[in-house]
Amino acid sequence: MTPLRQTMIQAMCQHGFSPRTQQSYLYVVTELARYYRRSPDQLQVDDLQVYFNYLVQERALSPASCRLYLHGIRFLYLQVLHWAHFDVTLVLPKRPQRIPELLTRQEVARLLSAVSYPKHQALLSIIYGCGLRVSEAVALQVKDVDGERSLLRVDQGKGAKDRMVPMAPELLRLLRQYWRVRRPMPWLFPSDLLPDRHLHITTPQKVYHQAKSASGIHKGGGIHALRHAYATHQLEQGVALHEL
Repeated sequence: MTPLRQTMIQAMCQHGFSPRTQQSYLYVVTELARYYRRSPDQLQVDDLQVYFNYLVQERALSPASCRLYLHGIRFLYLQVLHWAHFDVTLVLPKRPQRIPELLTRQEVARLLSAVSYPKHQALLSIIYGCGLRVSEAVALQVKDVDGERSLLRVDQGKGAKDRMVPMAPELLRLLRQYWRVRRPMPWLFPSDLLPDRHLHITTPQKVYHQAKSASGIHKGGGIHALRHAYATHQLEQGVALHEL
């Protein structure tokens, strides 16, 4: 571990950042170093402007991803390297907000059946079955599953408030089968390469698109379509909107 990385970790701990935020910030700073093939403390503000233009124009990252890069890199230079100013402009193109095409229950079943790897099947199943955001799903720990009450505790969702989500018997059985095979601890969905860390959010996104292709589903939208389908299907069953 480089001294700069260690100093940044210490600074993030002092600011009370969650492990998920720390991991994200370290990732974007590492990407910056890889792009220039030198340490970030050797870069100038003009280098950073070129890099952010590259993220927007060439890589065409989403506005949310670009803001993550901006926040992480700005923290490094202002709070770790103690620059007086961070004069970098991030110009994001406006994109129309599109609602994902609704998946039917039959399409969701086909999609989940197309996933053969138990961990990935359990991951997509819990995203749909509990209406989770991808970031919430990958950060789940085994202790968050309350099998006796068939409830799932979702930690640090929007507003930093924990919430309890009911689990259907079929989902709970699937999670138990997965746990008996893998015995994951403490993360429910640990990384295959780094078992002491949870999966990166890009993994379920890739798995979703592969499963959608394998099941012959051509509707647009990413993995958020599972959460959208969950909400719609629950409303169709008479669940009150405030309970979702």
